Amino acid sequence: MANYVVGDIQGCVEPLQRLLAKVGFAAGRDTLWSVGDMVNRGPHSLETLRLLYQLRSAFTAVLGNHDLHFLAVKSGAKADGKTKKLRTLLDAPDSHQLAEWLQQMPLAHQQRVTTDTGERQVLMVHAGIVPGWDSAKTLELAAEVATALRGRDHLSLLRGMYGDNPDRWDDSLSGIERLRVITNVLTRLRFCTPQGVMNLSVKTEADTAPRGHRPWFEFVQLPPGELLVFGHWATLDGITHRTDIHGLDTGCVWGRCLTLLHLEKNERIAVSCHDV
Repeated sequence: MANYVVGDIQGCVEPLQRLLAKVGFAAGRDTLWSVGDMVNRGPHSLETLRLLYQLRSAFTAVLGNHDLHFLAVKSGAKADGKTKKLRTLLDAPDSHQLAEWLQQMPLAHQQRVTTDTGERQVLMVHAGIVPGWDSAKTLELAAEVATALRGRDHLSLLRGMYGDNPDRWDDSLSGIERLRVITNVLTRLRFCTPQGVMNLSVKTEADTAPRGHRPWFEFVQLPPGELLVFGHWATLDGITHRTDIHGLDTGCVWGRCLTLLHLEKNERIAVSCHDV
Protein backbone atom coordinates (compact mmCIF):
# COMPACT_ATOMS: atom_id res chain seq x y z
CA MET A 1 0.00 0.00 0.00
CA ALA A 2 1.21 3.49 -0.86
CA ASN A 3 -0.05 6.97 -0.04
CA TYR A 4 0.57 9.49 -2.82
CA VAL A 5 0.01 13.26 -2.56
CA VAL A 6 -0.60 15.08 -5.83
CA GLY A 7 -0.06 18.79 -6.47
CA ASP A 8 -2.54 21.23 -8.01
CA ILE A 9 -4.35 19.43 -10.84
CA GLN A 10 -6.52 22.36 -11.99
CA GLY A 11 -8.46 20.39 -14.56
CA CYS A 12 -5.41 18.74 -16.18
CA VAL A 13 -6.85 15.24 -16.23
CA GLU A 14 -4.58 13.72 -18.88
CA PRO A 15 -1.32 14.39 -16.98
CA LEU A 16 -3.02 13.03 -13.84
CA GLN A 17 -3.92 9.82 -15.65
CA ARG A 18 -0.34 9.46 -16.94
CA LEU A 19 1.06 10.08 -13.48
CA LEU A 20 -1.16 7.48 -11.83
CA ALA A 21 -0.25 4.97 -14.54
CA LYS A 22 3.44 5.75 -14.07
CA VAL A 23 3.36 4.70 -10.41
CA GLY A 24 0.97 1.78 -11.03
CA PHE A 25 -1.70 3.30 -8.78
CA ALA A 26 -4.36 0.78 -7.72
CA ALA A 27 -7.46 2.09 -5.92
CA GLY A 28 -7.94 -1.13 -3.96
CA ARG A 29 -4.41 -0.91 -2.59
CA ASP A 30 -3.19 2.71 -2.72
CA THR A 31 -4.54 6.07 -1.63
CA LEU A 32 -4.35 9.38 -3.50
CA TRP A 33 -4.30 12.65 -1.58
CA SER A 34 -4.89 16.03 -3.25
CA VAL A 35 -3.60 19.36 -1.93
CA GLY A 36 -6.59 21.07 -3.57
CA ASP A 37 -7.27 23.22 -6.61
CA MET A 38 -8.57 20.20 -8.44
CA VAL A 39 -10.53 22.39 -10.88
CA ASN A 40 -10.38 25.60 -12.94
CA ARG A 41 -7.71 27.10 -15.25
CA GLY A 42 -7.07 23.77 -17.00
CA PRO A 43 -9.20 22.32 -19.83
CA HIS A 44 -10.92 19.34 -18.15
CA SER A 45 -12.31 20.18 -14.71
CA LEU A 46 -15.36 17.95 -15.21
CA GLU A 47 -13.33 14.92 -16.25
CA THR A 48 -10.90 15.50 -13.37
CA LEU A 49 -13.63 15.52 -10.74
CA ARG A 50 -15.31 12.48 -12.26
CA LEU A 51 -12.05 10.54 -12.11
CA LEU A 52 -11.41 11.55 -8.49
CA TYR A 53 -15.04 10.88 -7.53
CA GLN A 54 -14.71 7.32 -8.84
CA LEU A 55 -11.77 6.72 -6.46
CA ARG A 56 -13.98 7.58 -3.46
CA SER A 57 -12.56 5.68 -0.45
CA ALA A 58 -9.10 5.66 -2.07
CA PHE A 59 -9.10 9.47 -2.30
CA THR A 60 -8.50 12.22 0.27
CA ALA A 61 -8.42 15.95 -0.45
CA VAL A 62 -8.44 19.42 1.04
CA LEU A 63 -10.18 22.29 -0.70
CA GLY A 64 -8.23 24.99 -2.50
CA ASN A 65 -9.33 28.49 -3.43
CA HIS A 66 -10.35 27.41 -6.94
CA ASP A 67 -12.47 24.58 -5.57
CA LEU A 68 -14.22 26.99 -3.21
CA HIS A 69 -14.76 29.41 -6.09
CA PHE A 70 -16.47 26.67 -8.09
CA LEU A 71 -18.77 25.96 -5.13
CA ALA A 72 -19.56 29.67 -4.81
CA VAL A 73 -20.45 30.01 -8.50
CA LYS A 74 -22.39 26.72 -8.57
CA SER A 75 -24.48 27.72 -5.55
CA GLY A 76 -25.21 31.21 -6.91
CA ALA A 77 -23.33 32.84 -4.04
CA LYS A 78 -20.88 34.35 -6.51
CA ALA A 79 -22.01 35.89 -9.78
CA ASP A 80 -18.68 35.88 -11.56
CA GLY A 81 -18.07 36.12 -15.30
CA LYS A 82 -14.67 34.42 -15.01
CA THR A 83 -16.10 30.93 -15.39
CA LYS A 84 -15.13 30.01 -18.96
CA LYS A 85 -12.94 27.11 -17.87
CA LEU A 86 -15.65 25.93 -15.46
CA ARG A 87 -18.56 26.12 -17.91
CA THR A 88 -18.57 22.44 -18.85
CA LEU A 89 -18.42 21.42 -15.20
CA LEU A 90 -21.15 23.88 -14.18
CA ASP A 91 -23.49 22.66 -16.92
CA ALA A 92 -22.85 18.90 -16.55
CA PRO A 93 -25.75 16.63 -15.49
CA ASP A 94 -23.73 15.41 -12.49
CA SER A 95 -22.46 18.88 -11.55
CA HIS A 96 -24.68 19.11 -8.47
CA GLN A 97 -23.57 15.68 -7.26
CA LEU A 98 -19.90 16.60 -7.69
CA ALA A 99 -20.43 19.94 -5.93
CA GLU A 100 -22.11 18.23 -2.96
CA TRP A 101 -19.19 15.81 -2.77
CA LEU A 102 -16.65 18.68 -2.75
CA GLN A 103 -18.68 20.50 -0.14
CA GLN A 104 -18.01 17.69 2.34
CA MET A 105 -14.22 18.02 2.04
CA PRO A 106 -12.09 19.65 4.75
CA LEU A 107 -9.58 22.50 4.52
CA ALA A 108 -6.95 20.56 6.49
CA HIS A 109 -6.20 16.87 6.86
CA GLN A 110 -3.82 15.02 9.15
CA GLN A 111 -2.91 11.35 9.07
CA ARG A 112 -0.20 9.11 10.50
CA VAL A 113 1.82 7.35 7.81
CA THR A 114 4.39 4.59 8.27
CA THR A 115 7.41 5.53 6.16
CA ASP A 116 10.71 3.83 5.40
CA THR A 117 12.24 5.75 8.33
CA GLY A 118 9.42 5.33 10.85
CA GLU A 119 5.98 6.79 11.57
CA ARG A 120 5.23 10.40 10.63
CA GLN A 121 2.27 12.67 11.19
CA VAL A 122 1.44 14.29 7.86
CA LEU A 123 -0.53 17.55 7.79
CA MET A 124 -1.99 18.63 4.44
CA VAL A 125 -3.35 22.10 3.58
CA HIS A 126 -3.76 23.86 0.29
CA ALA A 127 -1.77 27.06 0.88
CA GLY A 128 -0.15 27.29 4.30
CA ILE A 129 -0.39 28.15 7.98
CA VAL A 130 0.61 31.29 9.88
CA PRO A 131 3.04 31.65 12.80
CA GLY A 132 1.46 30.39 16.01
CA TRP A 133 -0.64 27.69 14.37
CA ASP A 134 0.35 24.13 15.13
CA SER A 135 -1.37 21.11 13.60
CA ALA A 136 -4.00 20.92 16.36
CA LYS A 137 -4.99 24.57 15.96
CA THR A 138 -4.95 24.26 12.17
CA LEU A 139 -7.33 21.30 12.26
CA GLU A 140 -9.58 22.99 14.83
CA LEU A 141 -9.91 26.20 12.79
CA ALA A 142 -10.27 24.35 9.50
CA ALA A 143 -13.16 22.42 11.06
CA GLU A 144 -14.96 25.71 11.78
CA VAL A 145 -14.95 26.54 8.07
CA ALA A 146 -15.93 23.00 7.10
CA THR A 147 -18.90 23.12 9.49
CA ALA A 148 -20.04 26.42 7.99
CA LEU A 149 -19.58 25.10 4.45
CA ARG A 150 -21.79 22.09 5.17
CA GLY A 151 -24.39 24.02 7.15
CA ARG A 152 -27.72 25.58 6.24
CA ASP A 153 -26.16 29.03 6.02
CA HIS A 154 -23.28 27.95 3.75
CA LEU A 155 -24.17 30.66 1.23
CA SER A 156 -23.12 33.30 3.77
CA LEU A 157 -19.65 31.75 3.91
CA LEU A 158 -19.38 31.42 0.12
CA ARG A 159 -20.45 35.06 -0.34
CA GLY A 160 -18.35 36.42 2.51
CA MET A 161 -15.07 34.54 2.01
CA TYR A 162 -13.86 36.94 -0.69
CA GLY A 163 -11.55 39.76 0.45
CA ASP A 164 -8.11 40.33 1.97
CA ASN A 165 -9.13 41.73 5.35
CA PRO A 166 -8.63 41.22 8.20
CA ASP A 167 -5.03 40.59 7.17
CA ARG A 168 -3.99 38.57 10.25
CA TRP A 169 -5.31 35.94 12.60
CA ASP A 170 -6.72 36.97 15.97
CA ASP A 171 -8.41 34.58 18.40
CA SER A 172 -11.01 37.24 19.17
CA LEU A 173 -12.34 37.35 15.60
CA SER A 174 -15.91 36.21 15.11
CA GLY A 175 -18.52 35.73 12.40
CA ILE A 176 -17.68 35.95 8.73
CA GLU A 177 -14.43 37.84 9.38
CA ARG A 178 -13.15 34.91 11.44
CA LEU A 179 -14.12 32.41 8.74
CA ARG A 180 -12.62 34.61 6.00
CA VAL A 181 -9.23 34.84 7.72
CA ILE A 182 -9.11 31.09 8.34
CA THR A 183 -10.04 30.44 4.70
CA ASN A 184 -7.45 32.92 3.44
CA VAL A 185 -4.69 31.35 5.53
CA LEU A 186 -5.47 27.82 4.43
CA THR A 187 -6.26 28.48 0.75
CA ARG A 188 -4.52 31.72 -0.32
CA LEU A 189 -1.46 32.37 1.86
CA ARG A 190 1.99 32.90 0.37
CA PHE A 191 3.75 35.75 2.19
CA CYS A 192 3.42 36.91 5.79
CA THR A 193 5.38 38.71 8.49
CA PRO A 194 6.79 37.02 11.62
CA GLN A 195 3.67 38.35 13.38
CA GLY A 196 1.40 36.66 10.82
CA VAL A 197 0.32 39.72 8.82
CA MET A 198 -0.55 38.41 5.37
CA ASN A 199 0.03 39.93 1.95
CA LEU A 200 -2.41 38.11 -0.33
CA SER A 201 -1.91 40.21 -3.44
CA VAL A 202 1.71 39.29 -4.28
CA LYS A 203 1.95 35.93 -6.11
CA THR A 204 5.56 35.94 -7.29
CA GLU A 205 8.66 33.90 -6.42
CA ALA A 206 9.78 33.37 -2.83
CA ASP A 207 12.74 35.78 -3.15
CA THR A 208 10.50 38.69 -4.23
CA ALA A 209 8.67 39.02 -0.92
CA PRO A 210 7.04 42.36 -0.05
CA ARG A 211 8.94 44.45 2.46
CA GLY A 212 8.80 42.91 5.94
CA HIS A 213 7.30 39.68 4.62
CA ARG A 214 8.73 36.24 3.92
CA PRO A 215 7.31 32.97 2.63
CA TRP A 216 5.04 31.60 5.37
CA PHE A 217 7.00 28.33 5.71
CA GLU A 218 10.09 30.18 6.93
CA PHE A 219 8.26 30.94 10.19
CA VAL A 220 6.72 27.52 10.84
CA GLN A 221 8.25 25.22 13.46
CA LEU A 222 7.08 21.62 13.18
CA PRO A 223 7.54 18.96 15.87
CA PRO A 224 10.18 16.32 15.08
CA GLY A 225 8.78 13.68 12.76
CA GLU A 226 5.92 15.83 11.44
CA LEU A 227 5.58 16.57 7.72
CA LEU A 228 3.52 19.33 6.09
CA VAL A 229 2.46 19.17 2.43
CA PHE A 230 0.85 22.00 0.46
CA GLY A 231 0.23 23.29 -3.06
CA HIS A 232 -1.07 26.63 -4.35
CA TRP A 233 2.25 28.38 -5.06
CA ALA A 234 3.27 27.41 -8.59
CA THR A 235 6.17 29.86 -8.84
CA LEU A 236 7.97 28.01 -6.02
CA ASP A 237 8.16 24.99 -8.32
CA GLY A 238 7.97 22.89 -5.16
CA ILE A 239 11.12 24.32 -3.58
CA THR A 240 11.00 25.23 0.13
CA HIS A 241 14.58 24.32 1.15
CA ARG A 242 13.07 22.27 3.96
CA THR A 243 12.85 18.51 4.39
CA ASP A 244 9.74 18.69 6.60
CA ILE A 245 7.62 20.97 4.37
CA HIS A 246 6.93 19.91 0.78
CA GLY A 247 5.48 22.20 -1.89
CA LEU A 248 3.73 20.16 -4.58
CA ASP A 249 2.37 22.74 -7.02
CA THR A 250 4.86 22.44 -9.87
CA GLY A 251 2.85 24.39 -12.43
CA CYS A 252 1.14 21.71 -14.49
CA VAL A 253 -1.49 24.12 -15.77
CA TRP A 254 1.33 26.47 -16.83
CA GLY A 255 2.96 23.76 -18.93
CA ARG A 256 5.58 22.52 -16.48
CA CYS A 257 4.85 19.27 -14.62
CA LEU A 258 2.44 17.48 -12.30
CA THR A 259 4.06 15.98 -9.21
CA LEU A 260 3.25 13.16 -6.81
CA LEU A 261 4.93 12.66 -3.45
CA HIS A 262 5.17 9.02 -2.36
CA LEU A 263 4.81 9.51 1.38
CA GLU A 264 6.24 6.17 2.47
CA LYS A 265 9.41 6.59 0.42
CA ASN A 266 9.60 10.41 0.57
CA GLU A 267 10.04 10.28 -3.21
CA ARG A 268 8.76 12.66 -5.88
CA ILE A 269 7.47 11.42 -9.23
CA ALA A 270 6.49 13.82 -12.01
CA VAL A 271 5.18 13.90 -15.57
CA SER A 272 5.50 16.68 -18.11
CA CYS A 273 2.52 18.96 -18.78
CA HIS A 274 4.00 20.80 -21.78
CA ASP A 275 0.94 20.02 -23.91
CA VAL A 276 -1.64 21.49 -21.46
